[in-house]
Amino acid sequence: MDYGWISIIPPLLTIVLAIVTKEVFFSLGVGIFTGALILSDYNLFTAFEKTFTTLFENVGDSTWNIPILAFLLILGGLTSLMAASGGSRAFGNWATSRVKTRQGAQWLTFIAGLIIFIDDYFNTLTVGNVSRPITDRKNISRAKLAYILDTTAAPVVILAPLSSWGAYIVSLIGDNLSKNGVTIEPLSAYVQMIPMNFYAILSLFMVATLIILKLDFGPMDDLEQLAINTGNVSAGNGKVEEEIEVLGNGKVYDLLLPIVTLIVSTVFTMLYTGGYFTDGSTLMTAFLNTDVANSLVYGGMITLIFTALLYLPRKIVPLNKFIPVTINGMKSMFTAILILALAWGIGGIISELGTGEYLASLMGINFPTWTIPAVLFVISGLMAFSTGTSWGTFGIMLPLGAEIMFELNPEMILPAMAAVLAGSVFGDHASPISDTTILSSAGAGANHIDHVNTQLPYATTVAIVSLFGYLLLGFTGQVLLSLGLSLILLIAILIYIRQRKSNKESLISTEKVVYNNPKSI
Repeated sequence: MDYGWISIIPPLLTIVLAIVTKEVFFSLGVGIFTGALILSDYNLFTAFEKTFTTLFENVGDSTWNIPILAFLLILGGLTSLMAASGGSRAFGNWATSRVKTRQGAQWLTFIAGLIIFIDDYFNTLTVGNVSRPITDRKNISRAKLAYILDTTAAPVVILAPLSSWGAYIVSLIGDNLSKNGVTIEPLSAYVQMIPMNFYAILSLFMVATLIILKLDFGPMDDLEQLAINTGNVSAGNGKVEEEIEVLGNGKVYDLLLPIVTLIVSTVFTMLYTGGYFTDGSTLMTAFLNTDVANSLVYGGMITLIFTALLYLPRKIVPLNKFIPVTINGMKSMFTAILILALAWGIGGIISELGTGEYLASLMGINFPTWTIPAVLFVISGLMAFSTGTSWGTFGIMLPLGAEIMFELNPEMILPAMAAVLAGSVFGDHASPISDTTILSSAGAGANHIDHVNTQLPYATTVAIVSLFGYLLLGFTGQVLLSLGLSLILLIAILIYIRQRKSNKESLISTEKVVYNNPKSI
């Protein structure tokens, strides 16, 4: 059945409620039930049944969802163990003695995010564990940490051919190019599209520029000022989360060695499950065929065993405390797991309603050829924002973009497909129901709605500049010119925001002086 515009109601209602009420569980629950009601022909009893059936079916997916939840539990346990060992505290002390400024702590997080480019889930959770001790010490809000984690997740991974995203996208590109008679080799096409992915590049540039300018604006500025002035890095929920009891006198390597083991073992198992060691596959083929979800679990289990061997003989976490500490860490992931489960539920509802297909159908409107990359960027962004999935958007919009541009101007197929990739990342980046957004909140230990509210103005700013870039690219066909002018425009906007903020602060300061000293008038 074609639900048309009605298919937009559940995701739109979820997003609006989440932003207005700041209650993510309630918002997701209402969205799921609303969608179930539509699918059940507005029969309340059938809708209740449909709600729970959808949740159970999506959470119970043994090929992806169950392993991801298992990895979250393992990572929660590892995080708790590293804190209890004293390793996190030791790293915080060590980093504080070397990273002297708030800027330095943000650069540490940013660079770590660039280095760990294998997978977005893995990126956000791993970098969050490494960076949180030092960002907390430097009174950087958890919301700001979550923003940096989120921005160095999907935007980094999508630019890396040797990643879980890169392999998937290369396979889609190859299929769509061959169907339209384009003879470019898929990997070569992917590499050519990298400088055309304006949103991903500009997002990374935005983070670096904000750090350099020491600039924050919108809701992020409020939470950052609160963190600086009061030390309350957890901000929006009004409290600093409870510290884990330190049981041992751990060293810096008690944090770093488990993290390195997690990285190495996960990459190894990704290559293994992709057939690199067994079938003689190339690296790209191995990443294309890898079992990402189970590889994360295997890497996590290897790391948990390694951590036990590292801690128990030295008694920095006593044997009788090891399991309880691990379980308490797993419990700390409950909120993230519940949000993720509900997000998968709304994803299942949206899929049945055909929301993505309806948004794609909007491309049926006639647009001038030179505007098509920009239109594809907007439609892909709306689709990913509404559905919470960039990969699903890739699957729908890449074929559509390729076919449209093949008919209108075959030379612009790659820019059109790059615009789809960029728009999908924007929507995924900004959406409160995106799994990457949820896991960035979990990795930072941030309130999820705080993360969404503070990141949205930043993501929207970059999206507007990217839209300008795609209009320019469609009109001129010049990639580097369009990217260069977009970068200049983004810098100009940020400098303008900083100048306005500085003027406002100067005015407030002057008013305070006048108020406290009337004779100065």
